[in-house]
Amino acid sequence: MNFAFPTPESTMDFGRELGRSLRAGDLVLLAGPLGAGKTTLTRGIAEGLGVGGRVSSPTFVLARVHPAGAAGVALVHVDAYRLGGDLSQLDDLDLDTELERSALVVEWGEGAAERLSEDYLVVRLERREDDVRLVTLEPHGTWATRTPDLRLAG
Repeated sequence: MNFAFPTPESTMDFGRELGRSLRAGDLVLLAGPLGAGKTTLTRGIAEGLGVGGRVSSPTFVLARVHPAGAAGVALVHVDAYRLGGDLSQLDDLDLDTELERSALVVEWGEGAAERLSEDYLVVRLERREDDVRLVTLEPHGTWATRTPDLRLAG
């Protein structure tokens, strides 16, 4: 599935819709260069889940836990950028335990975070020169049947 979002707000709208569909145990990997909109998308996901706390890039702390809101699902937001390719440090975060009771969104985790679950969604973001965000969804496992349920205008 491919989408084009002309504004940061439309990227947030996509995130809200995705967030409303997430449940405990879901793993979402965000891939794309710096400035592509990964953290903006995560803010929308957090709003869709209704979790507490301000969403910002967890680059320096690696992971932030946002308590569950009305939907009853917490959000764990991980930014593996600072690991510089040494993704073995993700094991120290005990993310497999967090995944049991939370939705897990991992920026820059491709190549390592997939091992946390056979069911995961890769959201690939690109930012064109005109600031339009191009988003490609790559579903794995049960996500292959869930992504058509995302009612999004692209």
